[in-house]
Amino acid sequence: MKNTVRRCLTLDLKADDKLIEEYRFWHSPENIWKEIPEGIRKAGILDMEIYLLGTRLFMIVETTPEFDWEKDMKRLSEFPRQKEWEDFVSRFQASVPGQASSEKWKLMERIFKL
Repeated sequence: MKNTVRRCLTLDLKADDKLIEEYRFWHSPENIWKEIPEGIRKAGILDMEIYLLGTRLFMIVETTPEFDWEKDMKRLSEFPRQKEWEDFVSRFQASVPGQASSEKWKLMERIFKL
């Protein structure tokens, strides 16, 4: 996509195969709560992908250059069911319960580009 900003983030899951499989289940298109992708788009995120390796999650977020990470992620955290979703998925994540998505997911630093 032209005129987009890409951010890469990471978060670890708890080292429990059953929890990881359930986390995958809840992130599938047919099982994710419909309000979650709706809110992500409404916040101004154009595209989002999450990858998994072992317990490590890697997320790619694409936005317009005008997207203000702090302001718009705070706005996302206030959308319907978002707090409930964050509380729900926190049981799978190696994070502090009650944190918003923008607090759990850590922005990564790009160290190489071809």
